[in-house]
Amino acid sequence: MHIPFKNLSKHKLLSVLSFIALALMALPLQANANAEEAKAPIIKKEADSDFVFRYLAAEIAGQRGEVLLSSRLFYDLAKTTLDPRLAERAAKVAIYSQNPAMALETTKLWVELNPDSIEAQQASTQINVMAGNLNAAKPYLQKLLTKEETRANGFLYLNNLFSHQTNKQAVLQLVQELAAPYPTLPEARLTTSQAAYEAKNYALALEEISAANQLRPHWEMGAIQQADVLYSQSPTEAIMYYKNFLTDTPNANDARLNLTRMLIKQQRYTEAKPELLRLSKLAYSNPEILVVIGLLSTQINDLGEAEKYFKQALETDIKGRDQIYIYLGQIAEKNSNDAEAIKWYGMVNPPNKEASAQQANQQQANQYVDARVSMANVMARTVNADAAIAMLDELEGLNNAQLAQVISAQANLLAQAKRYQESYDLLAKAVSNMPDAGDLIYDYAMAAERLQKFSILETQLRKLIKMKPMFAQAYNALGYSFADRNVKLDEANKLISKALELSPNDHFIMDSMGWVLYRQGKLDKAYEYLSAAYAVQNDAEIAAHLGEVLWQQGKQDEATQIWENALKNSPDNEVLLKTVKKFKP
Repeated sequence: MHIPFKNLSKHKLLSVLSFIALALMALPLQANANAEEAKAPIIKKEADSDFVFRYLAAEIAGQRGEVLLSSRLFYDLAKTTLDPRLAERAAKVAIYSQNPAMALETTKLWVELNPDSIEAQQASTQINVMAGNLNAAKPYLQKLLTKEETRANGFLYLNNLFSHQTNKQAVLQLVQELAAPYPTLPEARLTTSQAAYEAKNYALALEEISAANQLRPHWEMGAIQQADVLYSQSPTEAIMYYKNFLTDTPNANDARLNLTRMLIKQQRYTEAKPELLRLSKLAYSNPEILVVIGLLSTQINDLGEAEKYFKQALETDIKGRDQIYIYLGQIAEKNSNDAEAIKWYGMVNPPNKEASAQQANQQQANQYVDARVSMANVMARTVNADAAIAMLDELEGLNNAQLAQVISAQANLLAQAKRYQESYDLLAKAVSNMPDAGDLIYDYAMAAERLQKFSILETQLRKLIKMKPMFAQAYNALGYSFADRNVKLDEANKLISKALELSPNDHFIMDSMGWVLYRQGKLDKAYEYLSAAYAVQNDAEIAAHLGEVLWQQGKQDEATQIWENALKNSPDNEVLLKTVKKFKP
């Protein structure tokens, strides 16, 4: 009987199985097995012909790439012979085949036939947890925590193990049960605090981490967790806690880095700058710090400092240079230095086709595509859209996600050039070839709206909502389209309300809510949302909407002022120009 998978999407489960496959390849085979037994041949002289045939069939299936069949054949052999080595082969092939149900079944048998194998226990635990079968994983986790020498790290391992679980309450209950026998172990209290924090039980999270930090004063990991819990309740308290901690523990650099991030997030830039300077002094021993400081400087819009730190990082033997080139290209763009931006983006290296480290090479490929897309955007401004699109056409060996990214970029370049039909045609073809590419479906719907193909827009967005029910922008786009056309206003309000529920701080969704309320005649409520959105981002379209509501409220002078300010920054915005012309012809 197959155990049903819960909580995780198929995509996430497959990612987990890929990770476990890599982890198993790195482990020694049967670390606890007898050496002579491990060397013994699986096919013995006395083996009957049926066994030999089935074993060879399993091997040949694997060599032909029929890994699921291979796993099933090894599994059947293991059940017949009770040979743990065959169960191990079945489990590893099942994990490699990325078949979650088969992986569960085969690892269960592997553990049954070799209960002392740490490798088997680890694989079974990870797969059961990722499948949401926490009760099935519990005995193995308890066994993991029995040894005193590995107990502390075992608890810290739980944090990563449970990170993808959606049932946070179930995780908290399991962690509390696992930690109960070890009340004086700081790592046990820390892990319980983190599980409580994820379950939004902030009182318990604070109680547990406070206990952990009393057991081990000046513990940086504990301090970071306590500050995170405090921040969820009061950013001011969290910042004060960090400052007090760093007074007593001045070399806690990770804590100082987190403090700096908090200060920047709270826009307390005057306090953040001295912390950045202190962190910069660590760069001699850790050049990655220069990149972090560069990113933090970018956040406070200190582009000169950011550029300085990124270039200093490139003077070291730091890894990940391609990402730094991208950061420098982005800074050059913000400084309107297009030639410099193209130079930096052009320095990003293409992926090595011969590379053996697939994961690292995939990251390099993603960065290369990102850089080429950014370069294309600059080229469209400085040369023309056709040159930019042609450059993107030269990219080879793209996976589906990268291909979708490139097509989306090309369609956007065509739309910016007001070649709306070409943009639509490109996306229509792409969606027919990749019907499950959510980002392309969204772009296709937006391209349809530009051509007033509203039935296609509605069909595609409803399809996308069903496909990605947590994608706030799909609800917002459909609701806004209805509101802008003054149709289906009740449904528009429901759609945008759902989008706000999923992404409550998105100023564009706040603008949509204000607009639909305006269409429904609720001017005061509309003003609340639109003014809040405009306070976050003085976008031209938000300004157009806010001005229209003010005008209808009889506040023509205020509306005019907002429109005039917006026109200074966005003199060509079509929505803004159309709105101003409507009220001030």
